[in-house]
Amino acid sequence: MKFPYGLSNFATLIADGYFYQDRTDRIPQLEEAGRQLIFIRPRRFGKSLLLSMLEHYYDLNRADDFESLFGGLSIGRQPTALRNRYFVMKWDFSLIQSQGTLREIESALHRHLNDCIEEFALRYAARLPHPIEIRDDNALSSWRSALMAVSQTPHKLYLLIDEYDNFANEVLMGGQSPERYDALLYGEGLLKTVFKAVKAAAGGMGLDRVFITGVSPVVLSDMTSGYNVGKSIDREPEFNDLCGFSETEVSAVLTRLSGDGAAWSASEALDTMRTFYNGYRFSDLADTSVYNPTLSLYFLDHLRRRGRYPQQMLDENLAMDRNKLVYIAQLPHGEAVLIQALSGDDALAIAQLAQRFGVADVLAAAKDERFMVSLLYYFGILTWAGRTGFNEEVFKIPNLVARALYVERLRERWLPDPADQTSVQRIGREVCQTGDLAPLCDFIEQRYFSVISNRDYRWTNELLVKFAFLTLLFNDRLYMTVSELETARGYVDLALILRPDMRRFQALDLLLEFKYLGLKELGLTGEQVRAHSRADLSVLPAVAAKLDEAEAQARRYGATLRASYGVSDLHAFAVVALGVERIVWRAL
Repeated sequence: MKFPYGLSNFATLIADGYFYQDRTDRIPQLEEAGRQLIFIRPRRFGKSLLLSMLEHYYDLNRADDFESLFGGLSIGRQPTALRNRYFVMKWDFSLIQSQGTLREIESALHRHLNDCIEEFALRYAARLPHPIEIRDDNALSSWRSALMAVSQTPHKLYLLIDEYDNFANEVLMGGQSPERYDALLYGEGLLKTVFKAVKAAAGGMGLDRVFITGVSPVVLSDMTSGYNVGKSIDREPEFNDLCGFSETEVSAVLTRLSGDGAAWSASEALDTMRTFYNGYRFSDLADTSVYNPTLSLYFLDHLRRRGRYPQQMLDENLAMDRNKLVYIAQLPHGEAVLIQALSGDDALAIAQLAQRFGVADVLAAAKDERFMVSLLYYFGILTWAGRTGFNEEVFKIPNLVARALYVERLRERWLPDPADQTSVQRIGREVCQTGDLAPLCDFIEQRYFSVISNRDYRWTNELLVKFAFLTLLFNDRLYMTVSELETARGYVDLALILRPDMRRFQALDLLLEFKYLGLKELGLTGEQVRAHSRADLSVLPAVAAKLDEAEAQARRYGATLRASYGVSDLHAFAVVALGVERIVWRAL
């Protein structure tokens, strides 16, 4: 079994025997959904392969290849009437230069469209009644020439546009001047004019269908007057898994791979993939979540070739996602939104997901929670999680890979000094290898409490101490580090369970339950608390009661974790923070 990691050409996948999760059964639904469709998904989520599949299905030049390409797939057994009926043209806006002067960017856009039209003219030369005239300085004139040629044939045109929002993403990530974007899209800007030309072509000039993909709906608002005929289908339940894998599909692949005497367990591999890669829901009516397809293929390809899991569960090709969290974190109150998401209590509830907003909204100074949550959702770093009793939409972090990005971003903001980062690595290693919390608690008391307790938002008391431990101990290279892990008996505050493939290394499975005791409850001042040893503080009645409470919870949750993960030697701790001054703990 070969996995098409990094490949997005449908014909190559089929001809060379690569794994392909059949999505051709959705073709009839796509045809019924509309003639001009817009499909939004996070980057590296399989959109380009979807377009390639559609291109090969509808291309009239590939009619002789239909059986070899689709004969073994769902649509091959019951094709629609539109199979191989269209001229197909594809534009890929990710290939267009988005830096430089406005004139340079416009020239790059003209060149790309002209290149696509010229390639189209060469492929269909035998079917067109006359040559298409390419105007080097005016791609829209070339476009009209292509439409004129198509209109004089019995066939119509299907236009595929990939990454339509590439320019907006460059602006969003700080890579381009917003003034240049305004000039491209507002007024009579070239990009807006291009979409106006697409809209006009669908009004009887030979263009019959359009399928557009992108990462976010940022441009949709800006180009509404130029292209207001597109129908967004990304939140329709029947297309929830149009890109992405279901757990049943992932399980079936793992079972096939493990059938050749593999040294790894298919069930353990599924548990690991579920923790790191599953959890995406794009429709409030969908009843199942999907796995990130690129990350899943990265894992499966490594498993097939090496016979073991990849060392890093996050494919570094997705490292650019970190920039999106950097953008959110630097917005007013953006850091608080990241903390809300990471707190694990599904606290991110907004009235309604923002379906369309412009770059002007992105660049404006005022950002509310709805705006930030919506962006994180489209970036694929939050996912739909349900509704509140007040009919608000709830969002959460989908999986451990996304959670790692949050932790990394907050830790970098809170500990920008490289010396602190080095200390954290050393201390974390000591805790995970020896179970000794003293160095970690010393660091939190002396360095970390003063940093995170003064942030520009209000903490709940136990959340403060939990985040201190979470951000310092998080290590997805060795662990499935989970905050608010649900068990049959409640929610674990923080569990660090070794990945199945990492049990050969010297590291411990850890469980921590946190409590908080204010200084007023304790009846001591901060100075008095600092003057006492941890041993003396631990036997104070109020502190001992909190330790007992945390211990009882840890013992209950520990039993569930041992059974769920097959952990034989779980190191559990009851931890109590005394204000933001001291930390005491009890090893169970």
